[in-house]
Amino acid sequence: GIDFHLLREDTYSVVTEKTRPGASYCSLCSRLRRGILYTAAAELKSNRLALGHHRDDALETLLLNMVHQGQLKALPARYRARRGIDVIRPLMYIGEKQIAEFASSRGFPILPCNLCGSQPDGTPGQRQQMKLLLSALDGLGDGKARANMLTALADVRPTHLLDRDLREACGLDRASGALRYERGRAVAHGEPNEAAAEEATAEEEAA
Repeated sequence: GIDFHLLREDTYSVVTEKTRPGASYCSLCSRLRRGILYTAAAELKSNRLALGHHRDDALETLLLNMVHQGQLKALPARYRARRGIDVIRPLMYIGEKQIAEFASSRGFPILPCNLCGSQPDGTPGQRQQMKLLLSALDGLGDGKARANMLTALADVRPTHLLDRDLREACGLDRASGALRYERGRAVAHGEPNEAAAEEATAEEEAA
């Protein structure tokens, strides 16, 4: 069999003490829990850590960062932590609903989290608000908003974003998005100079 280790840490007290009134618990809570898991992995001499984040977690994080931090950032399916641990998220392409249905069919216990649902004043927390937003988006059109958003995270077009540093890093011209280096061909939209032409046209129309 596989050895089972149950970790017990009082993150609740730390989060409620350190979080300013009205702010979300999510960021600090997740950092504390990851730190605990990194430490445990190192003590167990494990070089890989599997986290249980799923598709909805990634999309909620994307919306949280866009709305509250002004960043286009979600959750990577795999990354290397600073401590040298290879972190993977094997459930990244599966929705929360599908996981809940599978867990119910197998009789797995579902452990509630008192932090994630709402803030101390009883209002929905920021992550819960993003859940509601995703549900609303899925209620529009063909109901594939979440699936399409996840697909979008794997099909990024730097030519049609405003991050000039990203364009340059991808081998594109900072200002126009035109292809400068061959490595940028994979992310250039259409023909090499098409993005520049579209941008110029958009600027003329705006003027």
